[in-house]
Amino acid sequence: MNIAVIKYNSGNVQSVLYALERLGADAELTDDPEKILNADKVIFPGQGEASTAMTYLKARKLDQLIREIKQPFLGVCLGLQLLCEHSEENNTECLGIFPVKVKRFIPENSQEFKVPHIGWNELENLADNVLLKDLPDPKFLYYVHSYYAELSDATIASTHYIHDFTAILHRDNYWAIQAHPEKSSTVGEKLLSNFLSV
Repeated sequence: MNIAVIKYNSGNVQSVLYALERLGADAELTDDPEKILNADKVIFPGQGEASTAMTYLKARKLDQLIREIKQPFLGVCLGLQLLCEHSEENNTECLGIFPVKVKRFIPENSQEFKVPHIGWNELENLADNVLLKDLPDPKFLYYVHSYYAELSDATIASTHYIHDFTAILHRDNYWAIQAHPEKSSTVGEKLLSNFLSV
């Protein structure tokens, strides 16, 4: 199986590559349109800032390419947020794959809730979806983010921090995970494995 991991100016890509290697997947970090379009699966990971990332994608016409992909596609962390239509982070117009807005966490109680949301938190309200099949219990994932996607018709799992927010999205051939599956032990490994089996 040939997996393209989209290269752009974002952090945390290497840990995704290692996680895929542990699953026996042949993954290549690339921004080559031909390699991305010819891959069996595409993964769009990252940590970083939304407007800077979108500028990079647009400069290389990767924004259009991502919208044209027909094979299974997985966004991770910033990758999820960029697949939405708009982010409050520097008022950024994103890719619009999911008709969802990305908002900044506003702590209701600064003593109890810190922003960014960092640490382990539980998946809830799981839909019947191939990505969520046979996840082990307890269903905890590791999060690091200050912005979140609102709940929508595309939400297939949620997590609670300050309020409920989208943990995982699905629409057509696109899936996206807000947490870091590559850092989320057996649950994250199973999510990645399920994606590879789509």
